[in-house]
Amino acid sequence: MQTYDVLVRGSGCVGRALALALGSQGLRVAMLGLPSPAAAEDVRTYALNAASVALLKDLKVWDSLAPDAVTPVYDMQVMGDEPDSRLDFSSWSQGVGQLAHIVDAAELERQLGAALKFSPHVREVDSAVPAALTALCEGRDSAGRAERGVRFEPRSYGQRAIAARLIADEPHQGVAKQWFRGPDVLALLPFDRPQQGSSYGLVWSLPEARAAELLALEPEAFELELSAAAGGMPLKLASGRAAWPLQLARAEPLLGPGWVLLGDAAHTVHPLAGQGLNLGLADVAALAGVIRGRESWRPLGDERLLRRYERSRIAATWAMGELTDGLQRLFAADNAALRQLRNRGLTALNALPPLKRWLTSQALGS
Repeated sequence: MQTYDVLVRGSGCVGRALALALGSQGLRVAMLGLPSPAAAEDVRTYALNAASVALLKDLKVWDSLAPDAVTPVYDMQVMGDEPDSRLDFSSWSQGVGQLAHIVDAAELERQLGAALKFSPHVREVDSAVPAALTALCEGRDSAGRAERGVRFEPRSYGQRAIAARLIADEPHQGVAKQWFRGPDVLALLPFDRPQQGSSYGLVWSLPEARAAELLALEPEAFELELSAAAGGMPLKLASGRAAWPLQLARAEPLLGPGWVLLGDAAHTVHPLAGQGLNLGLADVAALAGVIRGRESWRPLGDERLLRRYERSRIAATWAMGELTDGLQRLFAADNAALRQLRNRGLTALNALPPLKRWLTSQALGS
C-alpha cells in the first residue's frame, strides 16, 4: 500500500486548494471526497479578497478561470434603514486596483479540480488511508471532526441565506450594493454571468419564516419582492434559487496529534461580510506556510508544529466571527433606538476616511 504524508478529507475549494499547496511542496497527498460533477445548478458566488487571489495565483489556478467567471468590485455602497444613512467604499481611495473579485463558485471548484489532475504528488482515494497528517476540510458537517470528539456547537441565527443569479436593467459598473436593514441583509454582487456587465449574484439573509415565504413564491412574485427590497431597482431572476441556514460556530480544539481542521469544519460566520471562503483559504495559506517552514526532523503530525498554525489563525477567525456576529445582532434588532443608532453610525463612519481605509484593509486581507 502506498504511504502518504497528508490525507485531505473534503472536496470543496478549501480541501482542493490545500491539496494543491501541499503537493507543490513535494508532499505525497491523498485526496478523499472528490465528488462526481454536480447535476444541480450552482448559483453561488464568492467575494474573494486580495489574499485569496494571491493564493490562487500561487497555485496556478487564478489565470485559468474563464474571463466571465471573475468580476472585479471597484466600489461598494452600504445602505441602512433610512435614505440618508449610507457608507461608501472605493478602490481608488484605498489605493488598490479593486476591493474584491466576485467569482463563480462552480467554476472555481472546476479549475481547482482540473489543477489537481496535473499535480504529480496528489492522488484521489476512495477511502481513508494512513498518513502522517489528516487535514479535515469537510465543511460545517464534518464527519472527521465528530469522530475526534471535537466540540462544535453552532449557534443558529434563525436565518437562511438565499442565493441566485440576477439580471438588472442598468450596468453594474463594478459596484457592489448592500442593504443593512433589520432584520434582513441584502447583497447584490456585480457579476458577468449570465449577462456581461449587468448581472449580479444575490445573497439575501432573512429570518427563516420570511425566507420560506420568498422561496415559495413564483419567480415573478419573488422578483417584485426583491426589487422592492433593493430600493425599486428592477431585477430579474436568471437562475434557480438556493438557500442554506446561517450559524456562528468555532471548533475546540482546532487540532490534535496527527490531525487539523480548516475552513468551515473549523469555523463558520455570518455571510454579511462575504468572508467565509476567505477565512478558509487563509487557513490553507497559513498551514502550508507552517509546513514549508518546519524543521526537517519534525513529523508533519507533530502537535507542536500544528500549534503554530493555530496561533497564526485563532485571532483572525475569532475577530471576524465577533465582528459579523455583532453586526448581525445590531442590524437584526427591531428597536427604534438601535435603528437610529446604526443609521447614524453608518453616516458618521462615512465621514471618517482613515477608519474606512482601515476597515477596507482588513477585508482585503492585508
